Amino acid sequence: MKGLSTTFILASISHILGSSVHGDPEKDARSRGPGAKDELHRKWDFEWPFSGVSSFAHLKHVKCLLDPDATFDMALIGVPFDTAALPDDPKVPDSGLVLSVQPLHDKPVPVDCGDIPVTPIDNALALQQMTEAFLELGSRSPALTHPLFPKPKLLTLGGDHSIALPALRALNKVYGGPVAVLHFDAHLDTWDPAKYPDTWGSLQSHFNHGSMFWLASKEGLITNGSSVHAGLRTRLTGNSWDDYDDDDRQGFLRISANDIDDVGIKGVTRSILKRIAAETPTYLSFDIDVLDPGLCPGTGTPEPGGWTSREVITILRGLESLNIVGADIVEVAPAYDGVGEQTSLVAAQVAFEILTSWVGQGLGKIDKAKGKESDDVHVQHPGVEKDEL
Repeated sequence: MKGLSTTFILASISHILGSSVHGDPEKDARSRGPGAKDELHRKWDFEWPFSGVSSFAHLKHVKCLLDPDATFDMALIGVPFDTAALPDDPKVPDSGLVLSVQPLHDKPVPVDCGDIPVTPIDNALALQQMTEAFLELGSRSPALTHPLFPKPKLLTLGGDHSIALPALRALNKVYGGPVAVLHFDAHLDTWDPAKYPDTWGSLQSHFNHGSMFWLASKEGLITNGSSVHAGLRTRLTGNSWDDYDDDDRQGFLRISANDIDDVGIKGVTRSILKRIAAETPTYLSFDIDVLDPGLCPGTGTPEPGGWTSREVITILRGLESLNIVGADIVEVAPAYDGVGEQTSLVAAQVAFEILTSWVGQGLGKIDKAKGKESDDVHVQHPGVEKDEL
């Protein structure tokens, strides 16, 4: 009786294991014949935010610099360069800044182009490498073959702020002239490099993360009188207003961080739109230290009294009419970030805002050229009112 009971139990277990409620997994897995590829894509062509290759927002990853035939309308490019910054200002830039961002799968076509392999031991060579890489990618034909999109757009993830100089040099050649700069930052970054307290200064030391716009202005890369600093709360060098005088000569409008208390978010947005005409080619340079370090501690030169992420996001959404031809997000230092990686999260959201703005502009231009209106002309953000000008 005991042996019979054991046999019965073993047989029952075998029957249960062989009869899954999901059917025969080996039989189900063998997808063959007509439509097999479509079936495989239906089953497996998706990724969770925490899985897969860590491209930004799960965008298609392409080593664009290795493939001259790679086309795109907008691309993220990582620039792991920080040796033009302060020695206590490390960066860990990566094209996969964070993963928990909803993917973009619509036209115009966005891709993640990976990183520029910038040398960490020779700043002069690094500057040349970055300039050539930006020029190579910025000169490509866009994937969306439409006369309204003659050039692709690059969103650069740094890296320290000096990477704006090679980007502006490349844009000058791509667009055949200077561009306006919309600069979100706690600091001016238009400092004459001679003002740095260095008795052993050299020409190479002029290339740093606080003087790149000074250099760009000297080279005629920035449209004088059409550029803006937003979120300033910087300290000045010396005991005079010379820094502001230099900044005035370079043609920047200054919006301080505490101006938002007087004029509000809409007032800041209107000031920017009044300064920069909608059709003017504009480079958006976003230093993460424009935000308050209590919210975004992960940066090398924190300044108390900054804007909140909500304020910055709302301002960016109010600037979708601008002709942003390129952008960067810089000075993110994960080594100084909190355990929740809030600085990287905000930086990723800023990148997402820029990309979705470009997508919305692209769809709007296509529909306008076709002579029709579309609900997809602008990326709609619930609860956000557009400024009326």
